[in-house]
Amino acid sequence: MILSILAFLALIISICIKNRKKALAIQSLNCLFEAMYDFTINALTGAFLSIMNFIRTLIFIQSKKINKTIYFFLLVFFESVIISNCIYTWNGVISIFPTVGSIIRTFCLWQTSMKLVRISGITTGITYGIYYTYYKSWFLVLGDIILICVGIYSIYRNDIKDKIKTGEKILVH
Repeated sequence: MILSILAFLALIISICIKNRKKALAIQSLNCLFEAMYDFTINALTGAFLSIMNFIRTLIFIQSKKINKTIYFFLLVFFESVIISNCIYTWNGVISIFPTVGSIIRTFCLWQTSMKLVRISGITTGITYGIYYTYYKSWFLVLGDIILICVGIYSIYRNDIKDKIKTGEKILVH
């Protein structure tokens, strides 16, 4: 239970932070706590994805220091690992949910936009919420519902609110 609480807190805090490097550092902690928790409930697809997501997030923090070609191949590598993990740890259709969530999150974190990091919090909340409902991990389901709400609010506060006041286009970077 304590690992799920720590994972939840780290994820919520990470999408509220404006600085990308700090947000990803906190998200890496979320991945670590989530992996430990997933192993305890025998949710192997999620556990392996969380370990891979931990490594991915630590690498993506250094995006500006990595050659653009290598950085692109890192995206392809991580997305391939996610798909391979789904095949290897297949436990029925439920295995698709964390896989899709991780594919979207990996792509969004690979970008340098905090707006995409916040959007990926919403998609993660939806897909992992379904996954944890299957495993009857109600605290993480509650956490994912809160994550969706905080993600929506954070997008409004950081990416929409000021643009509405100034008349600026919202979807254009």
